[in-house]
Amino acid sequence: MEWNGSRARRFNTQQDRVSCRMTFVFKTVGLFIVTAIAEIVGCYLPYLWLKERVSALALIPAALSLTAFAWLLSLHPGAAGRTYAAYGGVYVSVALVWLWFIDGQKPDRWDVVGVAITLIGMSIIAFAPRLK
Repeated sequence: MEWNGSRARRFNTQQDRVSCRMTFVFKTVGLFIVTAIAEIVGCYLPYLWLKERVSALALIPAALSLTAFAWLLSLHPGAAGRTYAAYGGVYVSVALVWLWFIDGQKPDRWDVVGVAITLIGMSIIAFAPRLK
């Protein structure tokens, strides 16, 4: 029998364990994606202010977005350093989606290869079985 963290739930079948693990993976990746969007928006708006000369009012939502980014990172369980390392792989992926949809430049094959490598690294860091 396994225990799920601090929750007192027993896993009676292999299917229960797999289901719980998949839920954990999807929640973690989803939270990383939202975190990456908050960080990118928080950095993109000051970039627009500096380079594109948009209003300085863009710095207000930028600050709010970066605050949300820091808060979202704090929601992840586990060691902060490991969380930041794993988050980096998802950040790279979201940044390339941003490149495609916001900047209008389709990622090339080398971008895709780089994302695949970072996502493999992220998966190893975030989801490898560890002794507690």
